[in-house]
Amino acid sequence: MQIEENIRVAFNGLVEHKVRSFLTMLGIIFGVASVIAMLSIGEGAKREAIKKYQQLGVNNIIVRDKDLSDQELENVRAKFSNGLSLKDVESIRNIVPQIDKISPQAEKASEVKYEDKSLKANLIGVTPEYDEILNYKMESGSFINNDQYQRQLKVCVIGSEVASKFFKLGDPIGQSIKIDDQWLEVIGVLQSKALFTETVGELASRDLNSDIYVPLSTFHGRFDKEKQLASELKQITIKVEDSKNISKAAKLIENIVSRHHFDNDDFSIIIPVELLKQEEKERRIYNILLGSIAAISLLVGGIGIMNIMLATVMERTREIGIRRAIGAKRDAILSQFITESLTLSITGGIIGVLLGLSLSISISFFTEITTSVTLYSVLIAFLFSVIVGVTFGYLPAKKAANLRPIESIRYE
Repeated sequence: MQIEENIRVAFNGLVEHKVRSFLTMLGIIFGVASVIAMLSIGEGAKREAIKKYQQLGVNNIIVRDKDLSDQELENVRAKFSNGLSLKDVESIRNIVPQIDKISPQAEKASEVKYEDKSLKANLIGVTPEYDEILNYKMESGSFINNDQYQRQLKVCVIGSEVASKFFKLGDPIGQSIKIDDQWLEVIGVLQSKALFTETVGELASRDLNSDIYVPLSTFHGRFDKEKQLASELKQITIKVEDSKNISKAAKLIENIVSRHHFDNDDFSIIIPVELLKQEEKERRIYNILLGSIAAISLLVGGIGIMNIMLATVMERTREIGIRRAIGAKRDAILSQFITESLTLSITGGIIGVLLGLSLSISISFFTEITTSVTLYSVLIAFLFSVIVGVTFGYLPAKKAANLRPIESIRYE
């Protein structure tokens, strides 16, 4: 009965002093909303990062040929390194026991034409295992198969951006496009993929949807190298059977390639799963920082509650004295004022949660920032608002409980 009475009195106080109560709750409202919005931005960024690294394959190891200047290339070749090659692929395949699949690739920037349209695209020579290793999905048609690879057929698979520019209304499958001075038949269109928005090791940011894939055998047979001394391959992607062995396998692969290249520093090893762990660690720190900054608003809101409650105690000194005189105990007075401050913080917390959810949705809708609201962010923000209410409401409540009845009744 005492708890019900305290809650009833607390809500009556809110209703009787609507403006004052609302202004008191503003700190809590904006604090809770800020925490939820900030954490949702951090969580959205984390999910985008995970998606980005998953495209590289979390069970994959990438050996990437470094971009060297003409002078650096000459120096490396003079030291007997021919760069990444199919011999490296065979050595890795034969020596490393944990390998599931391995796919070499070559790259060059090319001009692509269809009818009166043209664009710049990355031409990538790959083997049939490539789409399985990197989980590429087809929008239409099919990826390069073994027969097309073995026969060095003039076929290609285009990215979604290339398809939308060249074939807005028609079906690309079966059409021929000109890449440099070669005509190739389109056999497939890839689904749209998220863009790399930052550099990942030696993988420069690029629009994956503008890539065009051809059989590696066709690439080497029909397309010239960008530089005379360029490596045979630009990248080797290795899929490991068990991610637990990925670091061990990467070390072995590095030793093999380094020995083949006579210890020249002309390649790099990229392990997406390690990059993902590092990214998650950085995002965790980022979330803590954002949440801490937003939590300051909650502390400010708590101070506001404490000030208002202290003022309320002064206003109701005679009421407290009368209640004490007719038998109310200190604990009853203490619980009443804590309940009132808790009511302010809970009400403000609920409004703040609703505002925070609205802010997160609005940020995602009106900007290019991806947000993701999680249950834990809502609970953290709301529980913190409750703790703030109890903590900052305790001092005024204790002061009210310790007032002496006779002095309180005489108070004007």
